[in-house]
Amino acid sequence: MRLRWTIWGAAALLAGCATEQAELEQPVAAGDIIRFSAGPCFGVCPVYSLRVTPDGSGLLEPERFTNVPGPTRFTVTPAQYRHFRAALSQFRPAAGTTRRIANGENCTRFATDMPGYTIEWVRGGAPPTRLEYQSGCMDAGYGKLRATIAAVPRLLQIEPMVKPSATR
Repeated sequence: MRLRWTIWGAAALLAGCATEQAELEQPVAAGDIIRFSAGPCFGVCPVYSLRVTPDGSGLLEPERFTNVPGPTRFTVTPAQYRHFRAALSQFRPAAGTTRRIANGENCTRFATDMPGYTIEWVRGGAPPTRLEYQSGCMDAGYGKLRATIAAVPRLLQIEPMVKPSATR
């Protein structure tokens, strides 16, 4: 019985540590915290979420098919943050709104089984601004959005962390 309580106690302590690691400090620099999530597909696509602050702090939270086992911190330079923000800004909806691009919602040519992506801009207590994009949307007008999303790991220099891995 005592062993069981010891195991439960150790598990609770480890769970507390894991939760603490998955948070970023509030940025000092003015600007948006940018959240980017890559969803599942039918196949081996990396599934993960990341957050980047204007201070250069980053946190990658893998779900599957990545090369990191758990939440992983990374840093970006001010130039990388500005480039990332600028690359995504052309697709940003009006402040505080959500825009969906999916089959039947702002999209006419659609391929199934492709990953979905969510980009969210958060600043202070303001409502988040959100873009939800199902990458199966093959409308010609979204070609630049598809290319920008594909370039995110390279822009943030996290390619080795999110490269698809069939083992995770």
